[in-house]
Amino acid sequence: MGRRFSYPVFWLALPLLVGCAAPDGASSDTAATAADSEADAAATPGPATSDPYAHGFTDADYPRVIEVAEDVYAYEQIHPTGGEVITTVSLIVITPEGVLVADGQENPEETQRLVDTIAGMTDLPITHVIVASDHGDHTGGNSAFPAGARFFAHPTSAAILEASAANPNRPEDAPPVVVPTEIVGNDTVLELGGREIRLLHLGRAHTGGDLVVYLPEGKVLFMSETYLKHIFPAMRSAYPSEWVAMLDRAIEMDVDVYVPGHGVMESPAILEAELVSFRDAVRAVVEEATRLHGEGLSPEEAASAVSFGAVEEWSLRDSQKLRAIGRVYLELNGQLSGFLVP
Repeated sequence: MGRRFSYPVFWLALPLLVGCAAPDGASSDTAATAADSEADAAATPGPATSDPYAHGFTDADYPRVIEVAEDVYAYEQIHPTGGEVITTVSLIVITPEGVLVADGQENPEETQRLVDTIAGMTDLPITHVIVASDHGDHTGGNSAFPAGARFFAHPTSAAILEASAANPNRPEDAPPVVVPTEIVGNDTVLELGGREIRLLHLGRAHTGGDLVVYLPEGKVLFMSETYLKHIFPAMRSAYPSEWVAMLDRAIEMDVDVYVPGHGVMESPAILEAELVSFRDAVRAVVEEATRLHGEGLSPEEAASAVSFGAVEEWSLRDSQKLRAIGRVYLELNGQLSGFLVP
């Protein structure tokens, strides 16, 4: 495919080499010990935060491009938000007929960096862009994608972006909103370069129009903002109890690698374990907020009264805890009809 790399490609889960000779100058016992150490490192989770610096990375390490399956890559970039630093993840799928990208970055400059990185990996054009999350930190730079690319979205996300583009109060210097023209259902199958790519709506979760991208070959599931690794459940436009059910469906799928929309990429085993932890955190917020709502506490009183244990140490807790509890209250009060424009 004429692929060339301008950025190093990393994968953090280092495979054990069974039946291979030891490297020159090393005994088989030494090689086995090194392999065991690598496996242990891949299975040991990093800090319980989405802050890349806490994981030992520096600005020079970004953007990170991580191969998660053959011709499938997670693109991870630094993203300041809520007074903290986290990372935002996009998905890249390279096929003989073109490149599919799921989720851009927060602005045209960062999305152009993504586009330039892909140009350093392959000569093939970006032909498909999937709007898995319609929030601005994933769509704000979509105008930097090639003009000929096809944009796909769930009807809810397409409506949100159309409303945003037509907003009379939109700042004049804001980048243009790309409104998707390819509307997908709950299970849309794309065939691109001989590769099956499924666009799934497993239920309303973080935005209401949430899509996940499943690659049966490689068993990769890109979850976008339905999976916020080590981030306090962010619910400004979420459907809290439905989000729990959606995550249950994802966890039940035949997946080898779960890719989050935010959070530092680690080994497949850690990514899966942390997905379960995130599902449990969303469920805990729903259950505790429901209990405190029943006791008559205001959202502010509930946020002060409740502790979510280790989840209190996750990124964005200070900016998201009260908001999440308030969103559960809205759900309990039957006030989540329609959609909210980001």
